[in-house]
Amino acid sequence: MTPRHHPIILAVALLLAVILYPAAHSSQQSTPKPQAGTQPPQPKISDQTYRVSVDLVNVFCSAWDKESNSFVTNLTKENFTVFEDNKKQEIVNFSREINLPLTISLLVDTSQSVAPKLKFEQEAATNFFHSVLQEKDRAMLVEFDSGVSMIQDFTNDTNKLAKQIKTLRAAGGTALYDAIYLTCDEKLIRELGRKTIVILSDGEDMSSKYTFDQALEMALKAEATIFAISVNRGGFYGVGSTKNGDRILQQFAEESGGKVYFPFKVEELETAFQQIGKELRSQYNIGYFSSNTQRDGTYRKVEVKVAEKGLKIRFRRGYYAPTT
Repeated sequence: MTPRHHPIILAVALLLAVILYPAAHSSQQSTPKPQAGTQPPQPKISDQTYRVSVDLVNVFCSAWDKESNSFVTNLTKENFTVFEDNKKQEIVNFSREINLPLTISLLVDTSQSVAPKLKFEQEAATNFFHSVLQEKDRAMLVEFDSGVSMIQDFTNDTNKLAKQIKTLRAAGGTALYDAIYLTCDEKLIRELGRKTIVILSDGEDMSSKYTFDQALEMALKAEATIFAISVNRGGFYGVGSTKNGDRILQQFAEESGGKVYFPFKVEELETAFQQIGKELRSQYNIGYFSSNTQRDGTYRKVEVKVAEKGLKIRFRRGYYAPTT
């Protein structure tokens, strides 16, 4: 090749470089190599938890002997039958939840209407934590009057909880429904396992933005069992009973699978604490996949039956289907 051909060859080479470089550069950018030390994005734990919770319906159930009034803890899967909207369901998961950790939210009414009973409530709350809470459990303290305040976040330190209980002061209205709704929506719905709400109140709501139905719906969505201790019958404080408040507390408890207690004196209060503690350690967990696969967010009625005569059972009456 003669020297006079060099400028032509050089020009062709430059032209090819201009044409090919952007394509090669673009190809490299479209599939970048991962940098050293980086990991591919992982699914969030909350996403995984949600997928499990919407597929498997868990119903916590308590059984007790009607004559002795003692809890029965030796039943098996074959002793139970579950119905959803009157259709029999197949039980795929069954366990006796004696030692499963508890997640407890104690909601204390500090409204002006219960001011004469505040000491009663403080004693009730302190005794409850000391009698029920174990090392593996966690509890939080919420007070409500005209508003709702979390006094102590989840902890297993009973002394810390007792210290915070002493700071409670009575004032303002009563936002019971808000307390239940916000506790479930902001805290319990993100938790796993057995979730329990214990309410100390007269049941009279005067200040809530949310309604009774909204509060109950959120409690069911959070799978929280509600136990209530009514302070309406604290006769030794010279305060009369409020039947409407008691009915409200009872409905919350029955629909969610819990129970309401009506202590009149301190001795009966201690009995109520013991009964709640025993029941929380004597429950069965019954799980099934609903035969209704529609994700329409509707309310589904649940009924649990036990074959053995002489037994009574307690369970949540229904749940809300997932929407996604």
